[in-house]
Amino acid sequence: MCGIAGLFDTRGKRDFPRELMQRMNDIQHHRGPDEGGYHFEPGVALAHRRLSIIDLSTGQQPLFNEDGSVVVVFNGEIYNFQELIPELTALGHRFHTRSDTEVIVHAWEAWGEACVDRFRGMFAFALWDRNRETFFMARDRMGVKPMYYAILPDGTLLFGSELKVLMQHPGLDHTMDPLAIEEYFALGYVAEPRTIFKGALKLEPGFSLCIRQGQPIPAPKPYWDVRFTLDNPASPADAQAELVERLRESVRLRMISDVPLGAFLSGGVDSSAVVATMAGLSGAPVNTCSIAFDDPAFNESAFAQMVADRYQTNHRVETVQSDDFDLIDTLAALYDEPYADSSAIPTYRVCQLARKHVTVALSGDGGDENMAGYRRYRFHMMEEKMRSGLPYGLRKPLFGFLGQVYPKADWAPRVFRAKTTFQALARDSVEAYFHSVSILRGEMRQQLFSPDFQRRLGGYNALDVFRRHAANANTDDPLALIQYLDIKTYLVGDINTKVDRASMAHSLEVREPLMDHQFVEWLASLPSSHKVQGQEGKFLFKKALEPMLPNDVLYRPKMGFAVPLARWFRGPLKDRVRKALTGETLAATGLFNPAYLQHLVDAHQNGSRDYSAPLWTLMMFEAFLRNCKKTTGAYPVMGAA
Repeated sequence: MCGIAGLFDTRGKRDFPRELMQRMNDIQHHRGPDEGGYHFEPGVALAHRRLSIIDLSTGQQPLFNEDGSVVVVFNGEIYNFQELIPELTALGHRFHTRSDTEVIVHAWEAWGEACVDRFRGMFAFALWDRNRETFFMARDRMGVKPMYYAILPDGTLLFGSELKVLMQHPGLDHTMDPLAIEEYFALGYVAEPRTIFKGALKLEPGFSLCIRQGQPIPAPKPYWDVRFTLDNPASPADAQAELVERLRESVRLRMISDVPLGAFLSGGVDSSAVVATMAGLSGAPVNTCSIAFDDPAFNESAFAQMVADRYQTNHRVETVQSDDFDLIDTLAALYDEPYADSSAIPTYRVCQLARKHVTVALSGDGGDENMAGYRRYRFHMMEEKMRSGLPYGLRKPLFGFLGQVYPKADWAPRVFRAKTTFQALARDSVEAYFHSVSILRGEMRQQLFSPDFQRRLGGYNALDVFRRHAANANTDDPLALIQYLDIKTYLVGDINTKVDRASMAHSLEVREPLMDHQFVEWLASLPSSHKVQGQEGKFLFKKALEPMLPNDVLYRPKMGFAVPLARWFRGPLKDRVRKALTGETLAATGLFNPAYLQHLVDAHQNGSRDYSAPLWTLMMFEAFLRNCKKTTGAYPVMGAA
């Protein structure tokens, strides 16, 4: 796992300053503390920070082909590199290392842009082919590894593994994008391909960008997408057996390492499945680590211990105090742009713990999206049955009216929150799902944003992110549609972003067997009835794992990796949240309605409403603004939509 950075002159052969490249590379030293490397030639500058995992002695980057005409910088792992080496050798390519990085340059020579189709792994890379005068960059299919880039007015393309890398360039436009702000307050992250700054973009998962020097810059293009065909004819028993074998293969590929390796073990189904599979593949005890909480409502460590005991792992546990909120400013600096998932706190801590003992850790991320484990999927399916019973033209006015007049009851169990249900029934499937996952829903954002900022938005709604992806989903199955939406949005923008930054902050590589693209494609071929049956999510997955895991782990209610925000904001963070929301930093932006900010704080702290998620979202935005001022000397300004 590494950090990459670079500059490319799309128009000519300008030389780039070495000191600029060094700043860009040094700012991501945490991603690769073992080594740093550079390559300079007219029109191209590449940099790399290395965390040594494979081929410790000869895998340095930037890495070249035989004659030095192709050079690459690469972040990630190509898990099938050992299969590709003989094929490329037979085509006449000579290998000088044992690293997966060298496969990339030879695959580019052999197959050009189609090389990415041959790679199985998590990756973000950029290469320069001097003979073809071509610059090429690509990102893995599931968006596990990040790739930020910008094209400046003078034709310079800059890229890096984190947004802070691009921010070292004096030519980057730091103007905030109003559309990105709307997305952030709806979703808790800025969705691909946008970033918080108008001048920078993210390369979307499964996309590549190929630029020939001196020619017009094309738009990035997709090379992969998941298709929910739902047409797999396998019986449940056969599908269970195949699932276990495919999981074994995916885990086996991710256990290839020249450094100490282990796994996260939360006590949930997904991480437990990964650990159980690792134990069956390893001759030595698996290294596992867990975070325990001193608050029983958030503590899953007993279930993790069950799995650790069953497989006799080398298990390590550390207890996080439930008032572990000192990381707020650390997280703002880590994520570079606003990011509002509070589980970033325990994720940061578990990565910190793991790095004390291993350099590589396997995780269970991706299981909920690919096998339909979220409780919200089951709620959506129940609502979908009700929506299908009435035509939209009747549902919209009837339930829209009921949703307006029915009192709000956030304090009640969801089954009694009729207002939310009425609102959902008045919407189509995509809008209803977007509404259900939004942190600040549409009516809240209208009250939150100032009239001036609403004019800047020009009618833009973050719902458009979901609409755009839904148009490409190629399925009318209600469960498959929302799984697809989550894979394209939440999994990438929230989960993968969280884990990448938290792990790289500690120079830890995290690998996700449940996001192997071949495994994902196979799961997408299974009928939705295999994934959700009645009130049970991940149905087939759990049935397949019954011989491997205790029922108490498989069939207990999902807890999640959460922190007690509601209590914090009425207790130890009471003054801090009030200062953040009503202080000068947010007021100076002109983005917000001060009276509504005051309402959010007052209503939460007097106990009449639970506004913990919106308050955290605003606190992290305020921390982002302060971090920008600290690193650039000024608060970012607002641009036009």
